[in-house]
Amino acid sequence: MISAQPAINRKSIVMLLRFVAVGFSSIAAILSTVLPLLLYTDLSAGTVMIVASVLLIGAVFIHGMLTHTLNDIADYQSGTDQHSPGVLSGGSKVLKTGTMTMGMLKQLGIWMTVFLLLMAGLFAALGLIEFAVLTLVGIWGAVSYSLKPFQLAYYPFIGEWLSLFPTMLMLGIAAPWVLLGQVPVWTWQNALVNAIWCMAWVMVHHIPDRHADRKAVPLKQTSVVWAENIFGAVGAKFPAVLYFILIGLLLLWTTFTRPTGAIGAGILLMYAIYLVVKMDIDNVEKVTNAEKKLLILAFATAIWLGVFI
Repeated sequence: MISAQPAINRKSIVMLLRFVAVGFSSIAAILSTVLPLLLYTDLSAGTVMIVASVLLIGAVFIHGMLTHTLNDIADYQSGTDQHSPGVLSGGSKVLKTGTMTMGMLKQLGIWMTVFLLLMAGLFAALGLIEFAVLTLVGIWGAVSYSLKPFQLAYYPFIGEWLSLFPTMLMLGIAAPWVLLGQVPVWTWQNALVNAIWCMAWVMVHHIPDRHADRKAVPLKQTSVVWAENIFGAVGAKFPAVLYFILIGLLLLWTTFTRPTGAIGAGILLMYAIYLVVKMDIDNVEKVTNAEKKLLILAFATAIWLGVFI
């Protein structure tokens, strides 16, 4: 049997996009602030859906395609992906399985970066400043997270706060910002909760890779690796729990104006904390199962907060 040759085709693109992660994080963040516009404003549904569609396409291009392409390149070159035992973690595996070559990925990364920069320029030229800013912030997040000289993913806490957080936050505030010309309080609440929820999930996502990350050159000292080095094995859970505590504080703030939304999201949050606390970090299958449940909880939280404002 002749084995399939590496190629940029539908199969490799689907692997690279990792729709599960994009759908339960980026798309959830968009829906969380689009739903209130549909349910509680006089904006036409058609107008809202056009903006939402543009944001969804942008999320797939930036968070799915560009971010995963650059992350695969960086993590494969450093060696961490080759040692990863993870199912959801460890990159898209297009290089590990020979579905694509490094050259193809680099070419795709260049094409996507140029295309997105041109789109940002086009948005600016058309006076669509909000979309231009959103595109540039998304590019910054993808490039700074993985590529030198930044490679912020390789430093504790810096990668999630300076790369991941801004892109997710901007995605969350985008629709109201564009359509209302302002960012209401409920938008900030939803966007902040969803962005930090995404960061918490990423911390759990890094747990199966912590030993592989220590073998990387340069060392990939994620927040999980750093916390385990400081506090021992139990410390691997601390970053995720820390972010969940921050979400709890945000929900306390939300309670004053939206008790139903805050209480429902709080119940989901408590279950998420329970999952992380009881998780066996040395059992890859159990960590993966917890990751899947956390993705569902993140999506449910986003929708709940979108409905109850």
